[in-house]
Amino acid sequence: MKLVVDSNVLFTFFWKNSVARELFLKQDLELFAPEFALQEINKYHDEIMRKAKLSPHEFNKQKHELSIYIEFISIEEYSLFFMQASEITPDRDDVDFVALSLMLSCPIWSNDIVLKNQKHFKVLTTKEVIETFD
Repeated sequence: MKLVVDSNVLFTFFWKNSVARELFLKQDLELFAPEFALQEINKYHDEIMRKAKLSPHEFNKQKHELSIYIEFISIEEYSLFFMQASEITPDRDDVDFVALSLMLSCPIWSNDIVLKNQKHFKVLTTKEVIETFD
């Protein structure tokens, strides 16, 4: 299954005993995110380290591991879908994820209720991703 993973789900990769982290390791998943999501991880690295109780070394190690499981796509590759995404996205912060989802013709993995409740593109929650493997 191919999925675009939003930033908040990516952040949970750093938590110990994270369900999302276990799912990232599933070989049946092809996971993608906009390169922009890496900037978000770097922007919030202090908060992530504090919440996940990670040292800077552990954080960097896990960030590298994350890049093994997630293919980060440059904005140039999905920019043709920006206009369409901005017209149908309820939140401006999600435009990159929606544009990438449109380009790849796959759902977005997100636990964002507003994103989930729109009708223009498919969004799967973590619970729904788990259910696909049960």
